[in-house]
Amino acid sequence: MTRVIELRRGSYRDSVTLMQVTRAVSDVPGVTAALVAMATELNLELLDGMGFAPPPDLTPNDMVVAIDAAGDGELATARDALDAALAARATAPAGGFGDAPPPRTIGSAARRSDATLAVISTPGATAFLDTMDALEAGLSVMLFSDNVPVEHEVWLKDEAARRGLLVMGPDCGTAVVSGVGLGFANVVRPGPVGLVAASGTGAQQLLCLLDGSGVGVSHCLGVGGRDLSAAVGGRSTRAALDLLAADEATEVILVVSKPPAAEVADEVRRQADTLGKPVLFALLGPGQPDLTAAAQRAVQAAGGTWTEPRVWPATDPIDGTGGTALRGLFAGGTLCDEAMVIASEALGPIRSNIPLQLDWALPADLSATGHTMIDYGDDRLTQGRPHPMIDGSLRAERMRDEAADPTCGVLLLDVVLGHAAHPDPADELAPAISAAHATARADGRELTVVVALVGAAGDPQGVDRQAEALQQAGASVHLSNADAARTAVALVEKHAR
Repeated sequence: MTRVIELRRGSYRDSVTLMQVTRAVSDVPGVTAALVAMATELNLELLDGMGFAPPPDLTPNDMVVAIDAAGDGELATARDALDAALAARATAPAGGFGDAPPPRTIGSAARRSDATLAVISTPGATAFLDTMDALEAGLSVMLFSDNVPVEHEVWLKDEAARRGLLVMGPDCGTAVVSGVGLGFANVVRPGPVGLVAASGTGAQQLLCLLDGSGVGVSHCLGVGGRDLSAAVGGRSTRAALDLLAADEATEVILVVSKPPAAEVADEVRRQADTLGKPVLFALLGPGQPDLTAAAQRAVQAAGGTWTEPRVWPATDPIDGTGGTALRGLFAGGTLCDEAMVIASEALGPIRSNIPLQLDWALPADLSATGHTMIDYGDDRLTQGRPHPMIDGSLRAERMRDEAADPTCGVLLLDVVLGHAAHPDPADELAPAISAAHATARADGRELTVVVALVGAAGDPQGVDRQAEALQQAGASVHLSNADAARTAVALVEKHAR
């Protein structure tokens, strides 16, 4: 066995690129483990867990390469694959500018095109400057970048308002503008409903549920998950409402958000009352409608007929002999929030890294006791790593840990389809689900797995194919996240009895 770790100082690459490079190295025959990543704190912890001692004095702008291979020959082949993958990504054509050299700034790109919108996905530390460059060039911005300080967000949104532009984000993962999907967007039909979304996966759940009932979307304007916080004050939400109110293709407006600040939500509702179009709300929190209920109301307001989201039930009988703790492992923060709201009403406190109440917070190491739900898409867990909608390896590792815990009786997962998401998430997660079942059975226990599958019929991964693969692995699969959460709660209660 040959194990090496290399350091490449100052060699920054984005997390999506490094995920693809890691996969290319891992696919080399004889390579048992590989990680190519920026030297963030989380990635250094992953290296330590793989048995590698990181070099000293690293910064997040340094690239580390760790390879565990069967021998020197396999290691040499893996290094060749690494260099080839990095070179291929570095020389990929920029596109859109013919034979001319690609522009070096957002502003210079804007001057050479007729674009009205810029999509920015640079590291959080530099995203502010890039977004200001775009605004000064007269472009609205979809700011995909996360880890942007909140004071920068407020400044950018105030500057956009002054110029009559819109900043969608930061951490805006999903948008649909005039039928064009941006970021993590599902393939849905055009139609009369316009979304304002302070939530990425919440928007995707609504897009898919609307499409499943035959009702399309005019636009989905993401505004960033913090927009309805007290600190940001709904700046982009208010601007997006005005844009949709003036849009002839939009007949019904639906606002979705993870739990908002109450005073900001009240202000947005007051503005909605003045727009002259029906405005519906899916503002998650105790006593509020869940996303599926909000989608049903929007379908009916648009004159459509509601279709209940499909379910693929688990094929194995459930006898209730497992543990009594519910563990949720989520890629989507809003889906995690929705599940926690539903579960806490029946089960009591749900520990989390994005807790509904401060005293329900998990420790920094995310160790679980009792009912727990983790958002693996949280900023703190994506620094230097691909988003879990792209790379499910962290969740698969955690599933193994939960399966070995005798107190865990039910695992609740989300799987989100669409453009930019993993091309075949079931291929990654189905083996982990099967292994979790096997671990529990070997210990004489039952472990049930419930999956919320967020997908539309037109998504490239194939929603039916994904559902059937997850079902065959032993999960019950639900197109409604709220339905999945209630099913998981009922199973926990059955185990407790």
